Amino acid sequence: MHQLPARYEQYLNGQTQRVIDAVRPVLLQSAADQRHGVRITYNTGPTGHQAHLDESIPYGEIVEDID
Repeated sequence: MHQLPARYEQYLNGQTQRVIDAVRPVLLQSAADQRHGVRITYNTGPTGHQAHLDESIPYGEIVEDID
């Protein structure tokens, strides 16, 4: 298993378990391929936090948006 970049670990620290469960798989995927960063969106509806790889974000970085 690949170690998560420091920025990813910092993001996860202090998050609720629900947020961690939602975004951690994508952070792990990013760490595995080491090519793209992660965009995390917060939806005020029932879906809450969502994450996806984003080729416009450098590896190891996270960008947060409100959807």
